[in-house]
Amino acid sequence: MGLIPVFPSLTFPNHYSIVTGLYPAHHGIINNHFLDPKTGEFFHMASHEPKWWLGEPLWETVVNHGLKAATYFWPGSEVKKGFWDCPEELCMKYNASVAFEDRVDTVLSYFDLPSSEIPVFMTLYFEDPDHQGHHVGPDDPEITEAVARIDRMIGRLIDGLEKRGIFEDVTIIMVGDHGMVGTCDKKLIFLDDLAPWIEIPAEWVWSYSPLLAIHPPPGQAASDVVAKMNEGLESGKIENGKYLKVYLKEELPSRLHYAASDRIPPIIGLIEESFKVEQKRSKRKECGGSHGYDNAIFSMRSIFIGHGPQFGRGKKVPSFENVEIYNLVTSILSIHGAPNNGSSAFPVSILLPRQ
Repeated sequence: MGLIPVFPSLTFPNHYSIVTGLYPAHHGIINNHFLDPKTGEFFHMASHEPKWWLGEPLWETVVNHGLKAATYFWPGSEVKKGFWDCPEELCMKYNASVAFEDRVDTVLSYFDLPSSEIPVFMTLYFEDPDHQGHHVGPDDPEITEAVARIDRMIGRLIDGLEKRGIFEDVTIIMVGDHGMVGTCDKKLIFLDDLAPWIEIPAEWVWSYSPLLAIHPPPGQAASDVVAKMNEGLESGKIENGKYLKVYLKEELPSRLHYAASDRIPPIIGLIEESFKVEQKRSKRKECGGSHGYDNAIFSMRSIFIGHGPQFGRGKKVPSFENVEIYNLVTSILSIHGAPNNGSSAFPVSILLPRQ
């Protein structure tokens, strides 16, 4: 059950995999924040230079076919690539203060344009309930209210389409980028505890949790670092050590597809669900929610709901990875997509024959 995210199950890598059909190692967005070891440049969520964003997202594919696309707050949509130049009236730049109702109403307004001006592909983004989940975890009543609010927004969208008499003719695909799991202080692993085996200075660590990424300096063999770290973690002398396994990136399980990029640091640690890695002990107390763990963990999964002329009403499909969505959309739009990691046979397996 559930839509399977790509690894790491983080926001930006998954949003961009959904719209490119590529794994992060191929589309370049390997984390929410990262350093390019070749250039020394830092990627962050407001980096809109095309050099970071590889592959071809759906809005670019659509406009490359001479059609119109509109994006409302989707990571990567502000990047000008190919014939996509992020037109002001159809490409909304991220602003968390914009009311959810206004976002829905703007998308609905596109359907009031002359028929030749209506975009054939549109995105709509809400940051809830992820926003609340990081603060209170996935099981708090605040999450229930956040989900209810999103439900009201979906209702607002459907009502708007029905009032225009087009609901049954419009394809809607509703997806989440990842799941969420609760994290608490008692589930911590400290790198400084490895000192009897090897010291891991903070400057080696590019990210701690829920994806441990380490880039040793030149002259320090990554294989030696991995061997000594795992020796310590498996010794039984490290608090919660058995819940962290460290790999050379090329030795990660192949199902993660997380090796074929120079942007990925040479050492990656897989952390068990709910656990966190920190440099050293502190008196800080926190208990919230997190994601980014191994995408095989069920709590990292999200939703996929499809509505439209080619979706069978009430049909359930087996779980699949979100890299399949790109080909699904291009198939529905009857356009030729860019090469990607999804299966060309996937759309046939879940869509009704075109009438």
